[in-house]
Amino acid sequence: MILRGEEVGAGLTFLLLHAGGERRQVWGPVSEVLVDVGYRCVAFDQRGHGDSAGSARTLSACADDVAAMVHTEPPASVVVGASLGGLAAIAALADPAVRARVAGLVLVDVVPCLEPSRVRRFLASVGPLGAHTELVEDVLAQVPRLRQVTAELDLPFLLVHGDNGSSLTDEDIDQLLHLAPHTTVRPIRGAGHLIARDQPVVLAQAVIATTAAWR
Repeated sequence: MILRGEEVGAGLTFLLLHAGGERRQVWGPVSEVLVDVGYRCVAFDQRGHGDSAGSARTLSACADDVAAMVHTEPPASVVVGASLGGLAAIAALADPAVRARVAGLVLVDVVPCLEPSRVRRFLASVGPLGAHTELVEDVLAQVPRLRQVTAELDLPFLLVHGDNGSSLTDEDIDQLLHLAPHTTVRPIRGAGHLIARDQPVVLAQAVIATTAAWR
């Protein structure tokens, strides 16, 4: 199976993982800011999205793809995952060999402490799930495992979340902080769930400010 991606810039690497239903180009404005200050950015279309082959039906398949991406990048890369991308990254980091190559994880408006009925309501409010229904149900079934992996990770975390139309609640954030007390939390004003679209420059600035100390 072939995953299509692209890289820009030179320097320490950010691996950018888009949300379900998105494609790699959503990271373009974020990458511009990161590259301008001396970083390298790599973004792939996840399986079943954009120009990549395959179908996204299970979280484990997406996580295997993330693991393969990490192994092709230099050590001490920072992984930035939005929604599905963040959950796939957590699942991939369950493998110590993947974890050893990552400097830290940025979660973009997503946490592993998902409440299934609320997630279903939120997704229904933004549009029909269509081909992604099977994947959503598989992700929700993996919540206990995602929580366990998160609690076991000793990596630094950054959670960025929107303030208008975000999928997260204060309780979600508190649960993440309980699982991973080393998490930095940064709200992004004027952003909903898809922060890379709503406030890409502010998102990039938050990532730069927090992750500079990780490597």
